[in-house]
Amino acid sequence: MGDYLLGIDIGTSGAKAVLCDIRGHVAAISVRDYPLYTPKAGWAEQDPEDWWRATVAAVRDVMDKGQVPPDRVHAVGLSGQQHGSVFLDGSHRVLRRALLWCDQRTAPQCDWIHEMVGLDTVLAETLNPVVTQFQAPKIVWLQQSEPELFERVRMILLPKDYIRFRLTGVFATEVSDASGTSLLNLAERNWSRVMLSALGLTADMLPEVHESPVASSAICGSAARETGLSVATPVAGGAGDNAASAVGCGIVEDGAVAVSVGTSGTVSASMGRPAFDPEHRVDTCCHAVPGQWLAMGVMLSAGGALRWFRDALCEAESEEARSRGIDTYQVIAERAALAPAGSEGLLFLPYLSGERTPYTDPDARGCLVGLELRHTKSHMARAIMEGVSYGLRDAVEVIHEMGLPIRELRGTGGGFRGGFWGQIFSDVCRKPVWGIAVDEGAAFGAALLAGVAVGIWPDVESACAAAVKTVHLATPDPSSSRIYGRYYAVYRGLYGALREHFAGIAALRKGA
Repeated sequence: MGDYLLGIDIGTSGAKAVLCDIRGHVAAISVRDYPLYTPKAGWAEQDPEDWWRATVAAVRDVMDKGQVPPDRVHAVGLSGQQHGSVFLDGSHRVLRRALLWCDQRTAPQCDWIHEMVGLDTVLAETLNPVVTQFQAPKIVWLQQSEPELFERVRMILLPKDYIRFRLTGVFATEVSDASGTSLLNLAERNWSRVMLSALGLTADMLPEVHESPVASSAICGSAARETGLSVATPVAGGAGDNAASAVGCGIVEDGAVAVSVGTSGTVSASMGRPAFDPEHRVDTCCHAVPGQWLAMGVMLSAGGALRWFRDALCEAESEEARSRGIDTYQVIAERAALAPAGSEGLLFLPYLSGERTPYTDPDARGCLVGLELRHTKSHMARAIMEGVSYGLRDAVEVIHEMGLPIRELRGTGGGFRGGFWGQIFSDVCRKPVWGIAVDEGAAFGAALLAGVAVGIWPDVESACAAAVKTVHLATPDPSSSRIYGRYYAVYRGLYGALREHFAGIAALRKGA
């Protein structure tokens, strides 16, 4: 029986537990879903108790599948969806559903923070403008919209750090996830006294900040009884899902860029200094690697766009998938492959939840442009994959403009499984794409960080060298790349042409 590490990722759609050995071989995986609540247009919430129940079930299942005794798990690493806000009272009880990263209600609060604090001050402290996805405007929204509830708030946590509290009884966070709060001084890698004071917050309302590969707590007795883990098993700081995914892809030095297609899409590049895009099209955050930072482009609906298509329009494909014993997305990819590159003039804008890179616009919306009578669901499926790929190329282009080297693109997430979407992305970006042999994303990266925390590897770079292996995924086809180059130019012009109309539609909806 060997030595094992456990990575837990609190995603938007479910909790994932990954059990792996110290060579990076996965012994077992388990996923448990939970609901997303949208009580109003643009709102997105989840119940932290759902996260905990799913975590307990996933951990118990993965330990059972792996047939690993609890005392062989040397450490636990945590990851999770970034920016969400969990509000606890003085008895450590959750006061309301958590506001999620994809919640768009806080645009007025972003403007309020920029006005009250000053945009220059915000940028000097946090290196990023405040956007609706970040945590600070969610806190201000609670202050302004539910003041009686806010008066009872004694602790504010990010999603993975609520699970850390349930596992350990300790309030702690780490630098990568805290970067997405608009409350962290990114150069100092600690809470910003300036931002806290300006927003009427005190340091005791936020957890202590650690570096990511640090054992900041340990499994407590009650959590051991629920999960089956051993008491006192070290729990690492871990990382926000994007930084953890970057670790899981081996993005720990200049030149390699991670491209993830999950519900959202991210493009992440490691930096040795805290630089930022002067036009604020990509975010800067602390990396899970001490002394490094990430430039990160985020699109809010990547795989989520294809999931919308599946749920809204693909009942027949889902039925075929059930009859064949395969995933519906495989059938959709087969249909998409029937359409030619460029989808015969059909373009898709993937702004189903607003957008963040390269346009910070909560009012932006998805569009199919160029529809004609000959277009079929095959064209629509391919156009969605192409539109998401164009949006991810936007982020790749910004990172290139920042002067960061792009030696290699590493694709991860469900969108790159099966190869077809990865080929489209390679053709769109005109670069080879490499996959990851163990493509379990953030949960795998969290497990590696846990290994560093307990000394299995001396640093994150060594962990990635030992455990992260790449496999060739796609090489750009020159003919398709030429077609996509022409369509990408059209795609780039569509947002500007429609921006005022997006705002007008949003105003009409708010007035309805």
